[in-house]
Amino acid sequence: GRFAADAALVNGVVLDRIEPYGKHLFYWWANGLVGHVHLGLFGKFRVAAGPQVPAVQGMVRMRMSSDGGTVDLAGPTDCSIGSADDRDAIIGRLGPDPLRRDAKPADALARLRKSAQPIGALLLDQKVLAGVGNVYRAEALFVNGINPARPGKACTDEELSAVWDTVVTMLRKGVKDNRIITIDRKRFPVPKGQARRGDTTYVYHRDVCLLCDTPVRTVELGGRACYYCPTCQPR
Repeated sequence: GRFAADAALVNGVVLDRIEPYGKHLFYWWANGLVGHVHLGLFGKFRVAAGPQVPAVQGMVRMRMSSDGGTVDLAGPTDCSIGSADDRDAIIGRLGPDPLRRDAKPADALARLRKSAQPIGALLLDQKVLAGVGNVYRAEALFVNGINPARPGKACTDEELSAVWDTVVTMLRKGVKDNRIITIDRKRFPVPKGQARRGDTTYVYHRDVCLLCDTPVRTVELGGRACYYCPTCQPR
């Protein structure tokens, strides 16, 4: 098929490491080449444990196998093989990744501070911050009481720094828990009677705000529906 040429470059080559950056994954192969994967909305990995290699199911874009198991990638937005320079070029177009220890928050905060765009749109702009998705942008703004329609330049330095810190905390918790749970019951005690088993967010994909029971509203920003509470996030 049309991906045969790229596949031939790394077929049988040992994978040294995988480097995440935002929503991108970089595969460093032992022959010096670097693979790039972006899952997009529909990409997914299938994992089969054990030394037996399973039969291919559906359209598999990349398969990695070892004695420990097999990983198949299907449906990514991009899966290509390039060089370290190609990797650098991709990262050069992105803002800092809040999950990385080498992230420079000042770069993201400067972009947020200068922009007249709604902060709800800016947080989904991968040139501003890399890796923040729809759930985290809504929840981080809620926690800091910021209306998603407020322009970035209308936010104070303290508010923008707090949003960054919140995103970092939420993302790290997501990695640790291997799921998205943004609720911090110590910081925001949920009123008695309003907490339900399985609650994981304050406003995202909810009918009413978890804290005040106000009907949640949405506004389209960055091409996605951004959830917010008009009571807790008035401006």
